[in-house]
Amino acid sequence: MAAGVGGKRPNQEGGANGAGTDGLFFRKWLSGRMELGGCRVAFEKDGVYLHTSAKRHPDQDSLIPGVIRIIEKGSDTLLQWTPIEESSDAAQITYTKKDPVGCQTEEEIFDPGYEPDWAVISTVGTRARTQEETNVASGPKSPVPRGQWAFSLSLSELKSIRKSKPGLGWSYLIFITKDGISIQALHFHRGGTKALLKALCKYVILATSPKDSRLYLVYTHDSYALSHSFDELQLFDDSSSNLVSRFLQDPYAATFGGFSKVTNFFRGALHHEDGVIQHSHGDPAAANVEDETGFEVITCQARLGERPSVQREAPVSEQEWEQHLDPDGRVRDPVALRRRIFAGGLNMSSRKEAWKCLLGYYSWDNTSEENKAQVRRKTDEYFRMKLQWKSVSEEQEQRNSLLRGYRSLIERDVSRTDRNNKFYEGSENPGLVLLNDVLMTYCMYNFDLGYVQGMSDLLSPILYVTQNEVDAFWCFCGFMELVHRNFEESQESMKRQLSQLNLLLRVLDPPLCDFLDSKESGTFCFCFRWILIWFKREFAFSEILQLWEVLWTGLPCPNFHLLVACGILDAERQALMNSGFGFNEILKHINELTMKMSVEDILCRAEAIYRQLAATPDLPRNVQELLGLSEGKSPTPSTDTASSPQPLSPSQAQEMELTDSVSPSQPDSSIEILPTEEASTSQSLSP
Repeated sequence: MAAGVGGKRPNQEGGANGAGTDGLFFRKWLSGRMELGGCRVAFEKDGVYLHTSAKRHPDQDSLIPGVIRIIEKGSDTLLQWTPIEESSDAAQITYTKKDPVGCQTEEEIFDPGYEPDWAVISTVGTRARTQEETNVASGPKSPVPRGQWAFSLSLSELKSIRKSKPGLGWSYLIFITKDGISIQALHFHRGGTKALLKALCKYVILATSPKDSRLYLVYTHDSYALSHSFDELQLFDDSSSNLVSRFLQDPYAATFGGFSKVTNFFRGALHHEDGVIQHSHGDPAAANVEDETGFEVITCQARLGERPSVQREAPVSEQEWEQHLDPDGRVRDPVALRRRIFAGGLNMSSRKEAWKCLLGYYSWDNTSEENKAQVRRKTDEYFRMKLQWKSVSEEQEQRNSLLRGYRSLIERDVSRTDRNNKFYEGSENPGLVLLNDVLMTYCMYNFDLGYVQGMSDLLSPILYVTQNEVDAFWCFCGFMELVHRNFEESQESMKRQLSQLNLLLRVLDPPLCDFLDSKESGTFCFCFRWILIWFKREFAFSEILQLWEVLWTGLPCPNFHLLVACGILDAERQALMNSGFGFNEILKHINELTMKMSVEDILCRAEAIYRQLAATPDLPRNVQELLGLSEGKSPTPSTDTASSPQPLSPSQAQEMELTDSVSPSQPDSSIEILPTEEASTSQSLSP
């Protein structure tokens, strides 16, 4: 199984297999048209999995694929889930490195024109079946163990339906009977929960529980008399059977909306004004509650003010940097300097020293002499760790599969990291050697995490700026303190950050969120690479230097990188919503933004969004905490983990709230790299 969805670990493979689409297309075409033995299939959706393992990351054997159907059988309607034999009959969305070798499927969705790591792709292929499977398929079918998981349930026995939190992995539904039995959660690997719920609304009434927004209460359409009474009064539109549903979900809107029609009815009866159109019962043009004049439903939503205009300042020059230092080399006012860096960034000549402070290698309060002493200590510590892996013989390495795997993965990634940059081009480039050595030493520094694909992308700009092996290593360690949870195998931090991005955008732009939800993109999976390596492959190399130093200031909030993502989506809003994009087109469009955006524009948008939200008086509490705006609570970066979904009964469920300049001495000149001809030249990123 791949190491999370961000990269690969040693001895693990990325990628995903699926099944061909011919059978899927035929079944979808047949859905709603199949009539066998007095039964009619009114709805069918495949790619619906039952997870039999309680583990957070179940293995493939514990994922049972199946098909969920709504079947009309005489006067009864059944909800049925049955497992299928072809466990490979599932197209999966995979975050993986595209393999340059091997055959390409005919269903490959797009080619971004380069070889990006973690390109979000949808792979569709056919898994080779084993001989045992072939024999089973060719012979008479006998009962299989997984058949015990199948269920068929009359809708009249259904009490409630629980849905998953948005943005946390695959969407799932839990069906709860009137006997209080919770059926095992069904995970929709290809989406389709909304389509199923919409189909169910033809047979039952689904009302959101007033105590839990993720719980739908199920009611039958037996309230004919009530609906018929309203039909006779023509208080509502022709779909008056929806009255009970609307009333249960929003009693105020439905009731006062109806009463507004009573007022209009009597007004029309007493004053036969010309031009007044009377809608007869069953008229499809009948006005609904939302269209009725004189009545407005006010929802509890943050009222955002006007977004301010933001202009970037000039970068901090080397001369300005020195003006912030006292005679001993100590930074006079670290807070003011960080604000200045946030507003304008740094020019190339001041980055070498400033980055050491921003990444915690130097302390903002240290004098020049204290920083020199720090360098001597850290140099000794670095080379002791480097010696640990350098002294391992080939014979020893043959018995250390972990170290061998790290070395192989690092060598492969280093050979293709930023090779279009002059600093790393050429096969005998010393920069590549140092890139390799620093990453190998980091494996000794952090045994638990080791090396994961993507780390070379984070180290490359740091080594380019510092041009020193030891300085680059410790600055890289400081950076990894901020983002190391992005590379953990559980990927819980990545899931949480994508969920928080969803939360922010839902406050900023609900229509855009609704659009993405309708295209099965509400999990924001297309933003995964942005968050994983902090937009490294989205902007030109020189612009990444500016973006990262702004983010390293920690201003105006620790999660400003999420607002940067909001800024990109805000800039692409019209392109996404007005082009009729579907799921695949959204993925393609986002990947094609690489190297086409201006970091200045995105930073201005992100800061403007922050100011707009900060000025909103009724901002939701969880958004305030995320942006560090709530009083008495210090915000922290998005690194918390979320627990796996567990089936809950209605009584158990409650929605959880989404919720430091000087020129140090050089201990070893052999580890110095000569500066490039033009250090400040803009370099393109080689994906």
